[in-house]
Amino acid sequence: MKNTALVLGGAGFVGSHVCEKLASQGWNVTLPTRRASNARHLQHLEAVNVVELDVHDEAALTRAVQGHDAVVNLIAILHGNAAAFDRVHVVLPQKLARACQTQGVHHLVHISALGADGARPGGAPSEYLRSKGRGEAVLLRAAAESDLELTILRPSVIFGAEDHFLNMFAHLQRLLPIMPLAGANARFQPVWVQDVATAVVCSLEQGVHHTPTGAVQILEACGPDVFTLKELVQLSAQLSGINGGLGRPVIALPDWLGRIQAWLMEHAPGTPLMSRDNLDSMKVDNVATGQLPGLQALGITPSALKPIAQEYLRYLLPDYGLQGVRKHARGG
Repeated sequence: MKNTALVLGGAGFVGSHVCEKLASQGWNVTLPTRRASNARHLQHLEAVNVVELDVHDEAALTRAVQGHDAVVNLIAILHGNAAAFDRVHVVLPQKLARACQTQGVHHLVHISALGADGARPGGAPSEYLRSKGRGEAVLLRAAAESDLELTILRPSVIFGAEDHFLNMFAHLQRLLPIMPLAGANARFQPVWVQDVATAVVCSLEQGVHHTPTGAVQILEACGPDVFTLKELVQLSAQLSGINGGLGRPVIALPDWLGRIQAWLMEHAPGTPLMSRDNLDSMKVDNVATGQLPGLQALGITPSALKPIAQEYLRYLLPDYGLQGVRKHARGG
């Protein structure tokens, strides 16, 4: 009989890759979402069953969990006030832990964040990371009090063809003559979305060893290379051919000016590109501590950023696609 998994956040950037990989490995996947249209791009997969559901409704969530061998939680937000972070990163994991315990789920994989710490959540510099740590703490207590196997993955920034990271910086440099950049010296260890998806599947299939204190594994999901934010901005321009691959001049902003920039972005229409809480998160390096196992513990060799990003940022090059055909037809 095939294994079954409920994937919260399965219609998103990372979640879509997780659902596709689980389906390819023979899992039956249930994907809850507020609107089925959000998961339109996955509905061609026979193994993926999309159901309309408000995951914050605990009764509905508990019913959805029933009958599944495993649950994967990818739901998170990057922007919001303390109440919003608490609702998504703490209260939802509480509800999910209760649902898993009452419905006999064997394994829960929770996607947290590098810099979060379930043992000391109050020590993080931002509300995002503190709330992520409190969410971990909730799940760690649940695992200690039950037979639930718990895997916590703490990724660095995640890159891939549909990311809102390198793509965003490339698009901004197409529009702006210069790149004023807050947090320019912050360090990251970007991880490929496919490696994160593979880690989820491997975690579920390998399981967690039970000990007297519970069955818990915490892994740091990072790529092989470390970059500053400034280097990543410059690389996005180089790979997408902006200004002949030179990009725009990157102006590192002092902290006080960066916070003004972030405040303005917070109050601009639409989803913020940056917030003051994001800047607070960047006060600590977003790189592996070396104190916890990495992807290699699951048999995964992390993929380098540059060769992969080079492929998916090519669409911005002047010679790419129909634009390139027209250019060469004109003798350009």
